[in-house]
Amino acid sequence: MNKLQAITTGLASIQWLFFIFTNTIVVPISIGLAFDLTAAETAMTVRSSLIFTGIACVIQGLWGHRYPLMEGHSGLTWGLLLSLSASASALGMDLQTIGGGIATGILASGAFMLVIGLFGLVPMLQKIFSSMVMSVYLFLLTLQLILIFFAGMLKLTPTGQLDVPVSLFSIGIVVFVSVLKIKGKESISNFSILIGIVVGWILYRLLFNGGEGVIVESSAFHLFPLGTPNLEWGIVAVTFVAGVINMSNTIASIQAAGILYKDTPSSKVFNRSISWTGFYTIAAGGLGLVPYAPYTSSIGFLESTRIFERKPFIIGGLLFSLLGIIPAAGAFFATIPVTVGNAVLFVAYLQLFGTTLKSLNGTEFNSNSIFRLAVPVLAGVSLMAIDPIVFSNLPVYIQPIVSNGFIMGVLISIVLEMLVDWEKV
Repeated sequence: MNKLQAITTGLASIQWLFFIFTNTIVVPISIGLAFDLTAAETAMTVRSSLIFTGIACVIQGLWGHRYPLMEGHSGLTWGLLLSLSASASALGMDLQTIGGGIATGILASGAFMLVIGLFGLVPMLQKIFSSMVMSVYLFLLTLQLILIFFAGMLKLTPTGQLDVPVSLFSIGIVVFVSVLKIKGKESISNFSILIGIVVGWILYRLLFNGGEGVIVESSAFHLFPLGTPNLEWGIVAVTFVAGVINMSNTIASIQAAGILYKDTPSSKVFNRSISWTGFYTIAAGGLGLVPYAPYTSSIGFLESTRIFERKPFIIGGLLFSLLGIIPAAGAFFATIPVTVGNAVLFVAYLQLFGTTLKSLNGTEFNSNSIFRLAVPVLAGVSLMAIDPIVFSNLPVYIQPIVSNGFIMGVLISIVLEMLVDWEKV
């Protein structure tokens, strides 16, 4: 490797490190707050998340699906856990009881994934998660992520009003990164994400006297911080169903990577990946973490950076684990302002919309095929726009699913594909 290649690999590795970090750090912190964990317990779950996520990325990159796809906390199950914790009073349970039911559901779904992967049953899943279901999945995922990151880059004051200076700064970062991506030379364009985070981080500290980060402390590890596993069947069932639907992440991610890399992933690739994700999911249940899945949004990151080599991803994953092993390093990176991270990710994930459109290549559009796509996508988007409180009079165990536009959109698409023979309509 010559000097230029070494520099490029080093910078790309750091860019992956920032990408993984900004997608990860908020998740265990929000779960700690939602389940009223102590500062020490939250710090423990943060460190567990840093160490384990980095390891998960490396293992998937080397022995799993072998693509540079981030393995991280599933957004689908993250939202479900937050929703269940908020329903504690309505359910008449304490947070530890709900957390224990969630742990059981996560362990069960992880074991189910292991069985699917180890016994080569992924083709059965692929019949359920057809190409049209995956297109619906990608549309809804893109919209959900963009909404999350757009809201995240607009800072609010304690009174709930828009913090205009910080929000305008975030919009400026979006414009800055977009210009680098579109107008910059290849050497600049490929590192627009990294440049945006570093420049935004420095300017934020200079303009607003500090960051919005969190403190990653040293703490002792122990199992089941959210609650000891139990058999609260309603909680267990909802969590298990979400875990099964979460497998669509793996199928969509690997299929999208295959399109990007112009190859056709074999069944063995899917089986290996789901087996490892099942193992991570079981570990997540024990450590009080949100279950894992390959990030389809990594495709948007790859298309933004145009750096497709696997080596920087592996190095980035190893560096990420070190942030948890060395608390001071994790504490330093945790000072990245949340608004800056969201602004940069907003630009990175715009590319995911292109992946979504590519997934429809070969689809002949007519009144029937448009109906086939529009019903689940628009129904899902409509549910995303409705306040979940509207569904508060429904049974508490189905509220998290019915109020989740992403889950409902995918379920509607699966039902339509199973009940209607679209080739004959």
